[in-house]
Amino acid sequence: MTETHFYTDERTFWHSTGVQALNIPIGGWVEPPTGSFGADTPGAKRRILNLIRASGLDQYIDIRSAPAAMRGDLLKIHPPKYLNEFERLSREAGGELGVYAPFSKGGFEIATLSAGLAIAAVDAVLNGEAKNAYALCRPAGHHCLADQSMGFCLLANIPIAIEVAKNRHSVDRVAVLDWDVHQGNGTQKIFYDRSDVLTVSIHQENNFPGNYTGEHDRGIDDGEGFNLNVPMPTGSGHEAYIYAMKRVIIPMLERYDPDIIIVASGLDGNIVDPLGKQLLVSESFRLMTRMVMTAADQLCSGRLAMVHEGGYSEAYVPFCGQAICEELSGSGVLVVDPQIDHYLAKQPGARSLQFQRQWVDDLADHFGLT
Repeated sequence: MTETHFYTDERTFWHSTGVQALNIPIGGWVEPPTGSFGADTPGAKRRILNLIRASGLDQYIDIRSAPAAMRGDLLKIHPPKYLNEFERLSREAGGELGVYAPFSKGGFEIATLSAGLAIAAVDAVLNGEAKNAYALCRPAGHHCLADQSMGFCLLANIPIAIEVAKNRHSVDRVAVLDWDVHQGNGTQKIFYDRSDVLTVSIHQENNFPGNYTGEHDRGIDDGEGFNLNVPMPTGSGHEAYIYAMKRVIIPMLERYDPDIIIVASGLDGNIVDPLGKQLLVSESFRLMTRMVMTAADQLCSGRLAMVHEGGYSEAYVPFCGQAICEELSGSGVLVVDPQIDHYLAKQPGARSLQFQRQWVDDLADHFGLT
């Protein structure tokens, strides 16, 4: 068994939120230009893959592609009306099916490739082909509702992968941990009334969706108690997030005892990300990965799949993704983050950290974690 699989597809880097190359509309065989407009550009994600290859880490992980998600896979989450309209706009010139999620011509086909990467990563872990896996998905999925795109997300990648996995494998309990800086509202809503999927989101309070923290939203009906939001105060850094992992998130995973852990791996909590105001560094993502791997070893025979979500700093996101994949593979490859000392010096001071820890303690008490 190969320890770590890494799923990617060149075409996912061609997804565009609606720009032009000179005066030619993006889409089809027209690749987005360098310096594309907007936050969700291909650069940050492509540079993760480039750094993995340049560092030699690709000698220790199995880099693969995967087939696109089939329509039957998509229908497990999305209604025909939504998919039909998505396909129609994609055939024409692109468009918008929700809030802050525009796409260019051919966007539907690229989104199905992205969902297919998530399916393959989860499938490889559950069938024993890999111990853990990372899917470099683009466009992302955790904001997408069943019938509405949102926040750069066009298909619900992780929920689709979960439903496919439940159909293919004997898997009863799935835990989804979302550490994107934005709350995972789409995944939350899709599984909000179900107990067979635990959804946990640690995110910056009141970022996106706006004016939302979520700590009182715990699920309904059969899903009551199986949805957890850990909103963090703006400006939280490495120590606060690691404390929240120890104090709230790992105990919740242990309480749930899943068959597999899936991480919605947004890297936009990093200290220089343009769409977040948190202060995480590459070592934050390395250590959070190590903690989740340990939990997976104890709870579900190491079965862990990570599905990429946000992360918009082309300069720094690659170091965060590299740290995660170094940890997943246990390869011994170590790329030194050139800014780590500078960014650690900018972490919250003792009084701020005391406040952030008390914040987390209050959440733990609210969730009944003693």
